[in-house]
Amino acid sequence: MSRQQDLGITESKEHSPGEWYAEVVRKAGLADYAPMGGFIVTRPRGYALWEAIKSYLDDQFKSTGVENAYFPLFIPENYLEREKEIVEGFDPEVAWVTHGGHNELEERLAVRPTSESIIAPFISRWVRSHRDLPLRVNQWCSVVRWEATDTKPFFRTKEFLWQEGHTAHRDHEGAWEETMLRLDQYESVFTDLLAIPILRGRKPDHDKFPGAHTTTTIEALMPDGKSVQSATSHHLGQTFAEAFGITYVDEDENEHLSYTTSWGLSWRALGALIMTHSDGQGLSLPPAIAPTQVVVVPIWQEDSRAEVLDYADGVATNLDDAGFSVEFDDRDERNPGFKFNEWELKGVPLRIEIGPNEVEDDEVTLVHRPDSASTVENRADLAETVRDEMDEIEAKLYVAAEANLEENVRDADARNEILGTIGQHGGYVRTPWCGDEACETEIKDQIAAEIVLVPFPDDEDKHLGSVLAGEADCAICGEKAVETAYFAKNY
Repeated sequence: MSRQQDLGITESKEHSPGEWYAEVVRKAGLADYAPMGGFIVTRPRGYALWEAIKSYLDDQFKSTGVENAYFPLFIPENYLEREKEIVEGFDPEVAWVTHGGHNELEERLAVRPTSESIIAPFISRWVRSHRDLPLRVNQWCSVVRWEATDTKPFFRTKEFLWQEGHTAHRDHEGAWEETMLRLDQYESVFTDLLAIPILRGRKPDHDKFPGAHTTTTIEALMPDGKSVQSATSHHLGQTFAEAFGITYVDEDENEHLSYTTSWGLSWRALGALIMTHSDGQGLSLPPAIAPTQVVVVPIWQEDSRAEVLDYADGVATNLDDAGFSVEFDDRDERNPGFKFNEWELKGVPLRIEIGPNEVEDDEVTLVHRPDSASTVENRADLAETVRDEMDEIEAKLYVAAEANLEENVRDADARNEILGTIGQHGGYVRTPWCGDEACETEIKDQIAAEIVLVPFPDDEDKHLGSVLAGEADCAICGEKAVETAYFAKNY
């Protein structure tokens, strides 16, 4: 296979999205498969995307009182069992360490599947007085969950990167404000950094984090009609505080039980980013997260080589000085067409083409990655021009994703409508629901779709008024509906 053929995307996003996605991840240089099944090697370009999310979110966390910490990768079995004893339904697929060198350990150590059981005991040590509250800690780390079988890079792997925040508060209201603050910040990651619109709400009670009072979620719709649970924020109530003794002494000198939260976002966000914006040419990235925002490609004949290269190098330097991430592609061994295809495959948002005509007229040709739209602009005030072009590119990506979301939220008032709509179109089906898990199970068993969220009461929803007024019936069993549910297939 030639180098040119190897660069190209051969699978169809529309007809074989799984194969297409894997090809984009590999050929855009984001990740490779590790020798152990279910694991990936994240390449520098892929890791740079995660670093951009981390930097963006970390700044938001710290501006709202969160401090970073780090807790051990290994958790003693008795700690994990303590969580299992207090939280009904807690049964993670844990990887265990049984030996240190040649010696068998006295107690097995779990490879971190999540960190409540190791963080909560230390929060209980650090909180003594009401003056210690609210306490907010976060860690950036990896976790291992052996449950992943049908693996897909970034979407589902046995080991994945994430952040997990944990807080303690004096009262229910403080914990709820914290829960919603983190959900707002997660929404900002998707809408402002990744250019992906989302739906937000809470998980039904039977699908919330084990032991939690409420689990809130943001959901993103992929072009293949499946939903991605993109981040969750949990109001844990007093379950973990009671189990781990997280108490504080108030002004009245009496001891009170704290309220706690936990919240997390993983590199599944990268999977959503790749799946949403990329196309048959390869990766496509919003400028805010792109490791390389601009590529400058000089186009010369031998008689114009020196002047074109000098002019193009000056353009690249000016943009670099203005704070853009710029690549100057002056490779002799590759022709311009090859370079165009390669940088399109890698997702660079803006390409600047410079040939003899641009040099003569003191201009540049700007080409947008999402749709190949091009414009010729003066070199003067180029940095400001490029900023405007970046805004336009981001808007194009967001509008396309928003149109996909809006076109794929459909209403259903009967069981067969739910099944038929998801079977034919995918996307979200919004329907009145009685709140009984058995009704969800009936749909799940027939079409592998489930309730991905219940909207918050103050969110606009055509069913919500009639549901709250007691006028709507559950679309599945016919009993009185108590809330609105969004059904979808998901990753």
